[in-house]
Formats: sequence, C-alpha cells, structure tokens
Amino acid sequence: MSLLIEMTTVTVLALVITVVLRLFVAEAFYVPSESMYDTLTTNDRILAEKVSYLHREVDRGDIVVFKDPANWLNEAPKQPGPLRQLGEFVGILPRSGEGHLVKRVIGVAGDRVICCNKSGQIAVNNIALDEREYLLEDAKPSNSPFSVVVPPGSLWVMGDNRAESADSRAHMGGPGGGFVPVDNVVGRACCVIWPSDRMTMLRPPETFKKPGLKK
Repeated sequence: MSLLIEMTTVTVLALVITVVLRLFVAEAFYVPSESMYDTLTTNDRILAEKVSYLHREVDRGDIVVFKDPANWLNEAPKQPGPLRQLGEFVGILPRSGEGHLVKRVIGVAGDRVICCNKSGQIAVNNIALDEREYLLEDAKPSNSPFSVVVPPGSLWVMGDNRAESADSRAHMGGPGGGFVPVDNVVGRACCVIWPSDRMTMLRPPETFKKPGLKK
C-alpha cells in the first residue's frame, strides 16, 4: 500500500510539474501547413517557449505561435478526443495547432512596413530587409504591394513561404486590419523538436539586427 501511495504521489507531482511547464515555460505544437516552408514544414513539431517574453517584448524576426485573431483560419476548430485533450493539457502531446497559427514577425508597434521599395524589398522604417536567409530562392517578398503602420499593442506577421501564406496581407480588409494583438501570442518558436532529421534552433535572421531598424 505504501508503495502504491508513493507511486501515485510521484505520478501526480510529475503531471502537475508538466502542466506548469506547459502553461508558463514552453509548449509543443504541430505545424499545420506549408506557410512557413522551408523554415518549417507540415507536421514539424516545434517548441514555443514563453520565458523570453517575461523580460522582453516580441521583436522583429521572431517566429511566433499565436491564437487566431479574427477567424483567419476560416473554420471552426476541431475538437480532439478526450484522451488527446488530456495529453495536450498535461503537455505529453503537442498541440495540434487548431485555432493557432505560426508566422514571422516583420513589424512591431509604431513600425512602418512597406512592400516594395525601389529594389523590390520589404522595408521597415525605411530600412530594407535582406530576406534571402529565410525566403525560398527567387521568391518575391510579396506579390501584392502594401504600406502599413503597426498600431500600438499589435504585430505585422508574414509567412516565410510568401506565395502560400494567408498572413497579415490577406486580412487587411477584415477585422483588425491584418494586425495580430500581442496578447494573442502564445510563445516564440525556438526550435524544431521532431522529426529528428529536422531538429534545429530557430533564431532571428541577421537582417533584423540592422542599425537604424528600431525607431
């Protein structure tokens, strides 16, 4: 009996610790589409860490997981089965991605983001971005022109696979104007954890560190 009580106590404590880690430290997600290809691809498992945003703001270049801000997915989230829900809640299974999206932050509050400048590049606060580090070879920064100023408490996000990403550009005429509330951000995608041949850390590209980019 004492062994059973001890094993039960250890199991419950382990589950509590796992839930706390999922809620406040990091959470695993499936990538549901090709919108971030080939930085991320369908069925990659990524880890969205939450600790960074305890001591800093969401920044340009971050890849973020966020709650659907204005029905961007245009579908009702599918409810997983009870066992799947339990596994996702305690953190032993990655979230399926239903109701969540993953994109790269291009502009933060106060930024003017335009596409394209005379060189065919996206510019943030008149500083051109060199996106060759993460865009597919010969891919255009955007097939549709735009010029926006990011409002307070919001983000302008885009997928790395620009031609296949229904991101901020696709929702400019809808509720919220295509901007994502910072409060919707679940965490920063810090690494691919599965499959094993795609395991890698996800770091902000060098172009977002250019002097003068920040206002």
